[in-house]
Amino acid sequence: MRLAPRGLEPDRVLRKILPRSLFGRTLLIVVLPLVLLEGVALQIFYGSHLDVLSRRLAGSVAGEIAFVLDQATLHPAARGRIFAHAARRFEFRIRVHPGATLTPRGLPHAFGPVDTDLARALRQNLDRDFTLAWRGPPGMIRVDIQLARGVLTVDVPRKRLYVGALYIFFAWLAGVTILLLGIAILFLRNQIRAIRRLALAAEAFGMGRDPGPIRPEGAIEVRRAATAFNRMQDRIRRFLVQRTAMLAGVSHDLRTPLTRLRLALAMMPPDTADIDGMTEDIAEMERLIGLYLTFARGEGTEQPQPADLTLLIEDLAARAARGGAPVALDLARLPPVVLRPEAMRRALANLLDNAARHAAGRIVIGAAPEGGQTLRITIDDDGPGIPESRRAAMLRPFESGSATGTGLGLAIARDIIAAHGGELRLADSPLGGLRVIVTLPL
Repeated sequence: MRLAPRGLEPDRVLRKILPRSLFGRTLLIVVLPLVLLEGVALQIFYGSHLDVLSRRLAGSVAGEIAFVLDQATLHPAARGRIFAHAARRFEFRIRVHPGATLTPRGLPHAFGPVDTDLARALRQNLDRDFTLAWRGPPGMIRVDIQLARGVLTVDVPRKRLYVGALYIFFAWLAGVTILLLGIAILFLRNQIRAIRRLALAAEAFGMGRDPGPIRPEGAIEVRRAATAFNRMQDRIRRFLVQRTAMLAGVSHDLRTPLTRLRLALAMMPPDTADIDGMTEDIAEMERLIGLYLTFARGEGTEQPQPADLTLLIEDLAARAARGGAPVALDLARLPPVVLRPEAMRRALANLLDNAARHAAGRIVIGAAPEGGQTLRITIDDDGPGIPESRRAAMLRPFESGSATGTGLGLAIARDIIAAHGGELRLADSPLGGLRVIVTLPL
């Protein structure tokens, strides 16, 4: 057994992760460099400038606290004046709690590196136990320091440790990201809308509907594609009109000599030898000419319109029943379907005639919506069926399962259904014969 190269595995994982739509991939191309650029800028600011500035501010506050504590320890009689001076100069709020002891608490976390920087600076400047409370009084950071006979509480203003530019920087990053992302989404939607309209128009035209010319919009390349699509539609329309006119002329030219032959046979004496056989040959030639022209003409110029497929199937079943075919119906409630009614009638009639020609005594036609997006029609018979190895060939023109068939019935039906955006498949029938499955988009 041959194993896939290991180098393909990351590609498969990457394909699963990446968005599948053009909008998602284009947006990723725009957003990813923007995020990387801002990440680099944030790392430069956060990892160098902010880190250095935070260490300096924390060291300054810790040194001031240590200085005030040292002065109060050396001059206990002037402690009140020292604390008042620290309040004026450093904006500290200092209180002493005689006989108190520290309550152990974990190191709190604050935005940025300031929490760890201040704790590190206090450990370096104070030879005492301390605790930090970032959620102390409003706008203050509380530092509790264990003294020999109590606890010293120092409330430090937050502004002494934070840089106002930090919030401005992050607000700028977020604002620029949102602004650029909004502009990118707006422009991408306009471009994707033009591509989506072109795709819908191409799909509708391929299903036999005539959406008319589309308005070129979007980028230059998309406008060129829309203009080329409009030209293609126009050329195909002219080709269909010319082909239909040519086929009408061919039909007239071929049927004219056959009509003369039929009149000549009618003028001959009734007892002429082989007159019945010649009449049947002419009728067969007219039937074959009509069948070949029908195959070559396809759907002609008939325009799609909403149709009641239930009524169409019931009408075909009633016609087949009048011809002696035992047809049973199993129809669910069907929504209206946009299609070419006469072309679809011809396709289903060919399939039903084929089933009636080979059925032993039973035909069942079923139809029901499938998944909300498609419509499924089945024609089952109890005939001999078609071997699985021959089913693909039977859908090609001039492939017949009998000596008397032309091999165009299934081919005509397949082409008409494919022109509607559907699919025709052959399978085994629960009745023992052949099942024809027709799938049409809703």
